[in-house]
Amino acid sequence: MNCLVVLSHPLPESLNRHFADIAIKQLADAGHKVTLLDLYASGFDPRLSEAERGSYYGERFDAGALMSHAAALREAEVLVLVFPTWWFSLPAMLKGWVDRVFSPGIAFDHGADFGPIRPLLYKLRHVVAVTTLGSPWWVDRLVMRRPVRRILKWGVFKACAPKASFAMLSFHAAEKPQPERVGRFAESIRKQLRKFK
Repeated sequence: MNCLVVLSHPLPESLNRHFADIAIKQLADAGHKVTLLDLYASGFDPRLSEAERGSYYGERFDAGALMSHAAALREAEVLVLVFPTWWFSLPAMLKGWVDRVFSPGIAFDHGADFGPIRPLLYKLRHVVAVTTLGSPWWVDRLVMRRPVRRILKWGVFKACAPKASFAMLSFHAAEKPQPERVGRFAESIRKQLRKFK
């Protein structure tokens, strides 16, 4: 399958990069075609441009600056997002990628009279979000009710790729990443990705 791994972390030696590398190796070893989009390393601009916003509700969205990202997303059968959760939200770089690339004519089309949008990510079969959080698990789950998971699953992917499965793997208390915990989490990534035949 065509697999797209999107990494959003400013540090090249980060735990997120380590987890992205594990995902890439697992998918490649299984024979899948893997494309990596490292948003920071590639200098991706997360800001929605004036032309993009101005054309958002026009006849055609101005995707000229996004062609490679749009093509990678549209062709993906498996999408793996690897990112830190900061302040119980997506980091600005990844949020900007979603804002710009999940756009009309790429991820969805506007509904008639601006009713429900029509999904366009027909090829996308599986989405896996891999994130690190500084907070313990109980704050994320019990106090905050997993806001990033809810936004991604229900706000983005159920709208743009409603038939895609969604899984979220969260590495909590990431400021204290003992090697054995990192190893167990890495294996959970491999186990999740082994499901995709």
